[in-house]
This record gives sequence, C-alpha cells and structure tokens, in this order.
Amino acid sequence: MWKCTKCNFIVEGDTAPDVCPRCGAPKEAFEEVPADVADLARRSKLTNTLHQKLTALMDEVEQLAQAGIDDDLDPGCVKIFTEAKAFADEMKRKIAAEIAVHVGKGKWGV
Repeated sequence: MWKCTKCNFIVEGDTAPDVCPRCGAPKEAFEEVPADVADLARRSKLTNTLHQKLTALMDEVEQLAQAGIDDDLDPGCVKIFTEAKAFADEMKRKIAAEIAVHVGKGKWGV
C-alpha cells in the first residue's frame, strides 16, 4: 500500500504508480504505508461499509417516520414516528462521529 504525500491518495500494489491518479504527483511523492497501518486500513473496510449502509437505512427510517408524522392518524402513532425519526437522526450522528474516529486512527479502509 502506498500513500501520496501530496494529496494522501492511497494505492494498493507492490509498487507506487508512476503518477498519482488524483493529483499527478510523481512516483517519488509516494511513501509506503507501514504494514500495521495498511492491515488496519484493510480490516476497517468492512466496518466502514456497514456504517455507510446503516446510515442509508437510517435515512429511510427518517423518511418513513416523516410520512407517518404527516399522516397524523392519532397521537400514539405520531409519537412512535417522532421517536423513530429522532432515533434515526441520533444514530446517523453517532455513526458520523465513529467514522471520524476511524479516520483519526487510520481506520479509513481502502
């Protein structure tokens, strides 16, 4: 795994590319990512993908809950839909915070 020191683009392979696909920096701008960091990044790929999928599901929960709130059948239903919408919003914020932690620890996935 190689990292461009100019733009932080990550490339997997035995050698660095001749030119950075993102910023055009030359091969010399790449540094090899330490094995332990590369392994951590690879392992985190699944978890970060799951976080993204869960966020998408929470978007759907918010939309469904809003439809229930808008329908306004009775106070009990509105309460359930309101709680579901708030839960989905909170989960999305927790996921975003966790992904930020992952990025800070080099668990960004590749």
